[in-house]
Amino acid sequence: QVQLVESGGGLVQPGGSLTLSCAASGFTFSTYAMNWYRQAPGKERELVATITSLGGRIYADSVKGRFTISRDNAKNTVYLQMNSLKTEDTAVYYCKTRIYREYWGQGTQVTVSS
Repeated sequence: QVQLVESGGGLVQPGGSLTLSCAASGFTFSTYAMNWYRQAPGKERELVATITSLGGRIYADSVKGRFTISRDNAKNTVYLQMNSLKTEDTAVYYCKTRIYREYWGQGTQVTVSS
């Protein structure tokens, strides 16, 4: 079955960096787009970044120039490199794919605070 497992979250100071990972299994990873979403307390879940099967990338305006999405098809893993983190980046981060229906990971907490 399809499984997505995020890791790499934690506490970081403003201006710092973190790299999130999402390990995928149960499907042919290389042929599907992968997404990172986030949900801050009291807010709706929002799309952060997408990487297509061909490596095309789309970012939310709020993270352009600071976050980079990438994928390693040999490792069935998608990454989110987050630089210049701001307090407003604090959220639970989820990876998602769609194979006839949506599949979500369990999320990983990112807290940006001094």
